[in-house]
Amino acid sequence: MLRQLARSRALQQRAEKFLPGGVDSPVRAFRAVGGDPPFVVRGEGAYLEDADGNRYLDYFGSWGPMILGHAFPAAVEAVREAAAHSASFGASTPAEADLAELVIEAFPSIEKLRFVSSGTEATMSAIRLARGFTGRKYVIKFEGCYHGHADGLLVKAGSGVATFGIPGSAGVPEEIAHFTLALPFNDLSAVEAAFAAHPGEIACIIVEPVIGNAGCIPPAAGYLQALREITSRDGALLIFDEVMTGFRIAFGGAQQLYGIRPDMTTLGKIIGGGLPCGAFGGRADIMNQLAPLGPVYQAGTLSGNPLAMAAGIATVGHLRENQKQIYPQLEERSAAVAEGIAAEAAKAGVSIVTNRIGSMFTWFFTQAPVTDFTTAAASDTQRFAAFHRGMLDRGIWLPPSQFEAAFLSTAHTAGHVQETIRAAQEVFGVIATA
Repeated sequence: MLRQLARSRALQQRAEKFLPGGVDSPVRAFRAVGGDPPFVVRGEGAYLEDADGNRYLDYFGSWGPMILGHAFPAAVEAVREAAAHSASFGASTPAEADLAELVIEAFPSIEKLRFVSSGTEATMSAIRLARGFTGRKYVIKFEGCYHGHADGLLVKAGSGVATFGIPGSAGVPEEIAHFTLALPFNDLSAVEAAFAAHPGEIACIIVEPVIGNAGCIPPAAGYLQALREITSRDGALLIFDEVMTGFRIAFGGAQQLYGIRPDMTTLGKIIGGGLPCGAFGGRADIMNQLAPLGPVYQAGTLSGNPLAMAAGIATVGHLRENQKQIYPQLEERSAAVAEGIAAEAAKAGVSIVTNRIGSMFTWFFTQAPVTDFTTAAASDTQRFAAFHRGMLDRGIWLPPSQFEAAFLSTAHTAGHVQETIRAAQEVFGVIATA
């Protein structure tokens, strides 16, 4: 059953000579789950293939954006056509407004937007704009929410920071972290207390409306609505970080699903069809404070890159035209795999908690409900690691951290779901007797 990874192991050893840890993003090193990280050479539909010729059903989808599967034909052809005219101009192109129009149609709260090259850039720029617009310094974020690796946002962050047990990051000055107030998610009393302690000083709340970077953690009933009311009352801005949830849990993201209108929204690589791309947008009066119209500076040579715009138009356009079929299908199959694996765990006597919103989900190896980062952190990470290794050996590639959400694509079939459940049944049988 153990898959041969000799070529991947050799590639990892070579990479370690040139890259810190042999990786360009820490979670890829598999330190949290053990074993050799496969080196991917291609993807198609629901599958990844590694350098050793092994195929895997992919349940992390480049951390969410591959909602239509790998190498979606329309996106591939769009990129091919765009690349024939050059990979970059550093000048305006017609495609930027074309994709912006599609995004704004999906997110009515966004009246204007600006493209950037990553989710980190999007959140960093949105917070700078919020501070510039309000004239305030303090930012509220929530424990376990990861908004990219900008200095002020690495305070009690999720994602890789949670995976490696790092409370923040070396290299972040206390003077910068001082202006970030990290509060427990789903705790309104903590939010009220922060506003009472800093009257007229809080520029914004930034929140993953459904946490994905500490594992999938939904908001409590009424929680997002209360954040909207508190910020409106105080004159602070509400920023939804929809880098994961945008176009994923609904065509219009979490704000469509929960009926909330934030002041600003950040989006990530799903709007570039998986290519390096992001955007931040919101109310026109806020966005018009950006240079060249206003005093808040932000720029990027690769912003609105023609390849990313082409792939994004193909991807978002397909989601728009087929949303009535796509999202019910994702809901049905995600429920089947999430609940099917939970049922197999119960049969084997393995304690897990399953959190799911749409096609993002997490199996937490714990007995208590997971409602915030503290309860997520109580999970048995060693058992999760054993589960991950067992599934990978059976050709199922899950996110290599207890603190990351899994994702399903339109390329996953009912047969793939059953294959995944059968693999989990075998793995739980092994875990239960270990």
